[in-house]
Amino acid sequence: MTQNAARGTLRDDDRTDPPPDENATGTGGDGQEGTGSTGERNGGDGTRPRRGRRLLKWSAAVLALLIAGSAAAGYLYYQRLNDNIDKQPLNLGDNKVAAPTPNAAGQTPLNILLIGSDARDTEENQKLGGARETFGSTPLADVQMLVHLSADRTNMSVISMPRDTLLKIPRCTDPEDGTVYPATQGRVMTNQSLGRGGPGCTVATWQELTGIHIDHFLMVDFAGVVSLADAVGGVPVCVDANIHSRTSTGRGSGLKLEKGTTYIQGKQALQWLRTRYGFEDGSDLARAKAQHMYMTALVRQLRENATLSSPNKLRRLAERATEALTVDPGLDTVKKLYDLSVELRKVKPERITMTTMPNRYVGARVEPTEDAEKLFRLVREDIPLDGKGVKPSGEPERSVPSDPAAPDEEIAVQVRNGTRTDTEAAVPGRAGAVRSLLEDKGFTAATADTASSLSEQRTVVRYPSADLEGDAHRVAEVLGLPESSVERSTEVSGVTLVVGADWREGTAYRAPEEDDTTPESAQPLNGADDTACMHVDPAFSW
Repeated sequence: MTQNAARGTLRDDDRTDPPPDENATGTGGDGQEGTGSTGERNGGDGTRPRRGRRLLKWSAAVLALLIAGSAAAGYLYYQRLNDNIDKQPLNLGDNKVAAPTPNAAGQTPLNILLIGSDARDTEENQKLGGARETFGSTPLADVQMLVHLSADRTNMSVISMPRDTLLKIPRCTDPEDGTVYPATQGRVMTNQSLGRGGPGCTVATWQELTGIHIDHFLMVDFAGVVSLADAVGGVPVCVDANIHSRTSTGRGSGLKLEKGTTYIQGKQALQWLRTRYGFEDGSDLARAKAQHMYMTALVRQLRENATLSSPNKLRRLAERATEALTVDPGLDTVKKLYDLSVELRKVKPERITMTTMPNRYVGARVEPTEDAEKLFRLVREDIPLDGKGVKPSGEPERSVPSDPAAPDEEIAVQVRNGTRTDTEAAVPGRAGAVRSLLEDKGFTAATADTASSLSEQRTVVRYPSADLEGDAHRVAEVLGLPESSVERSTEVSGVTLVVGADWREGTAYRAPEEDDTTPESAQPLNGADDTACMHVDPAFSW
């Protein structure tokens, strides 16, 4: 066989048929017909056959080419998917909340912020997203959900923040052009945070409000939502009456469903997630509730749906999902995303709890309530929202702030009297008494604010900036206050101890018994509940 002939055979066999069987009867390389006997294969003189060597080399070459080709193609495809993913910094603010302390087994919780962008920055998103006049405009974070995966990976808690929530957005710096967005003077809607430098500002806003350390963010646009619903073959949702989300002036998502359960996908899935008009009171709160039902149903579909075993479906899903995602550097490859999905899949649906941040109306907007802070505390302390967890016994190990504390005698602490309640007057001289206690413990720079009387249910230590975080934690530690009592706040100018109604007397602080039940105002929904059904406003029924 000539070299050119060998090359020609390799090209033909590589494209169509497999290599020939060496043991089959045929014409040898020396023109003689082989019989398959050992003596004839060895040429009768014990030497190795030239044909055998050529065929062995030929087979090895084909195998090597196939392996190399597959590996190269796989690597190139992997890189293509990685390149599809948009990457942006995790936190654009100044507040770096300390990561939680590992448990006895060395495990730590995982907190991921899910952001749904309303961006109309592509033809596909414009087609799905609605109004033409918003094409290319500043995007809004219309969906915000914090996913908390417990340290032991047994349970998951999700908190939705309504897009209409009023809060203060911290200072953020745009990573692309260096534009500095100063902290808002007053309260604005939380969905505006995305337009102040990107998703890292939304992360900073969440950390500022909740005190929860956020490890990652995942932002998805309209097209990504549609792709995922298509990939699982539809997501089951339920309405208690026929619904058409369309007002007389043409507003609404356009969602049209019959009463009962329907498997929705494609644009219809997006309509469900965007629907306000027609669900309950037509507010963003009702929309959040519908989103929770959708997400729990999607989780069940992802766990049970066998269609994702199809390589073609998986490939299409991978392409569309990576094109629709923006992530932080900690999730910037397909492998990292896959590893995260493995962690999330450890939790069974019955241990997933979806909630909405407790709130009250302020005009047409909402603001967090006291129950919201309770919900945030449960997440900070890794307490399951389904009530099935066991709270760790004993005093938990305190985390180490990124900013170390100054010497006790150099920490300037202002003490305020917050013992007034709705039924009891403030305890006279309480700020001065606790100031004296601090002075006895070595905080000689402590002062008492005797000019004001506040109302604070629990004793707290507040600090305004990251460089005072260690000082605030040191004050709390010395007084025996729980770590959860330390809060960052822009309403104070220095380390400020507010003696609350839970410490009206005595020199030793005794923490009240904590109520670790999830507040009903959070509207908890269990991930295994497949009976949930959205109530339809009769005005939008047909």
